Amino acid sequence: MEPAHIGIDVSKSSLDVVLLCEGKRHYQVVENNLSGFQHLSTWLEREGFQEVHMCMEATGQYGDAAATYFYQRAYPISVVNPARIKAYAASRLTRNKTDKADAMLIAEYCLKEQPPLWCPPQAAFRTLKALVHYLDDLMAMKQQERNRLECGSSDPLVESMLLEHIAFLDEKIKDLHKAIHQHLQSDPQLKHCSELLISIPGIGEWTAARLLAEIRDFRDFKDARQLTAYAGLNPRNYQSGSSVHKKSRLSKIGNVHLRHALFMPAIVAMQHNPIIREFSLRLSERGLAKMAIVGAAMRKLLVLAYGVIKTDMIFFFFFAQKEIVGP
Repeated sequence: MEPAHIGIDVSKSSLDVVLLCEGKRHYQVVENNLSGFQHLSTWLEREGFQEVHMCMEATGQYGDAAATYFYQRAYPISVVNPARIKAYAASRLTRNKTDKADAMLIAEYCLKEQPPLWCPPQAAFRTLKALVHYLDDLMAMKQQERNRLECGSSDPLVESMLLEHIAFLDEKIKDLHKAIHQHLQSDPQLKHCSELLISIPGIGEWTAARLLAEIRDFRDFKDARQLTAYAGLNPRNYQSGSSVHKKSRLSKIGNVHLRHALFMPAIVAMQHNPIIREFSLRLSERGLAKMAIVGAAMRKLLVLAYGVIKTDMIFFFFFAQKEIVGP
């Protein structure tokens, strides 16, 4: 029997599953929980589908449990950037948008493109990501409450409750910062990588934690260009014929959390990081807009982060080596 390709469309409570094998299609819906995973696994074994390649979109927490379950049971599984599936759908002029149609599209993408296989993050990285994302949520919640307070139209009772809630959030944010620091220090790999990243002017412990939470292992990327594309910081050119030639912009097709993590550090690095300061000055002399320079600095900072991790050198020695051998 030919290998089967399975597309899984993930929602909060269910998984829509389409299996393609030898020109035939099989469709079913299972619950998005352990019982549903076991049902699908039992069905595959009963029907004799021994060689399968599963594929799902990277939808965050709703798909993590399913991906981990099937990985642990030795099913090859790919977790794909939704932008790739969207682009594939556009190339096929797909018009229908249903859970079944999405699962079919993912299965066809799996069959045609053979995406790379996924493996779950180590427990330490999984915990770090959960802590970092929760801290982001609390900080966003605090900003919302501050915005309500600053509008100046609140009732005195509401204002006192807002102040109380902000104080509560400040305390929880402080606790989370402490928990993230302790977590980084307790794991040897995270601690070492964090120290390498913090050696780069512009990157502090909080930024290092966010980078490690989103990237996991920098060495998983073949080169720095692949990493910047993952973050959506690669330049996107727009040219058509001889008359249409727009300015290059960041693609922004990638991990938005990484871009958010690098924005303020890049601004700091433009002042205090010798490599990025010189780089930014050259771009400024060429007449680039301020935000374009910031985007380029973000990309350069991520390249430096990749360099210190890949070479296992703190920034001082990495910078000295670059000065000797050139870029």
